[in-house]
Amino acid sequence: MDKQTLIRQQLDKKMSSLSIAREVINPPTGWIKAVREALGISLEQLGNKLLITRQSVAEMEEREKTGSITLNTLQEAAKALDMELVYGFVPKDGSLEALIDRKAKELATEIVLRASNTMKLEDQENTASRIAKAIEERADTIKRETPKILWD
Repeated sequence: MDKQTLIRQQLDKKMSSLSIAREVINPPTGWIKAVREALGISLEQLGNKLLITRQSVAEMEEREKTGSITLNTLQEAAKALDMELVYGFVPKDGSLEALIDRKAKELATEIVLRASNTMKLEDQENTASRIAKAIEERADTIKRETPKILWD
């Protein structure tokens, strides 16, 4: 097993525990305001913990709601609320390996169909089964080599 594969497998293992987070719907007001209000903490009280004004807390909550807040600010707010900020990425495909499989198949299909169209123009068209086999073989090669072009 090569180093890159081992790194992907270890990262996939870490990411798999975060996949449940996909199902969590963020509160429309943002987490800071939702937690603050649920705990009965005023803007002024949270501001005192953060050493900022109540107006600055309101602005921070608005920045979270609009998506312009920084991770550092979220971390500070979480700490002030006796919470823990959890941050990570979850592959849409379920795993990094599945992502690479999909991208390799897409690239292989593009390459093989381009060659197939050229052959068709020269009256040397391949059968659908030969094209499918060529795509599968090319995708396997791409997955093994994981060239930089895979991410273009």
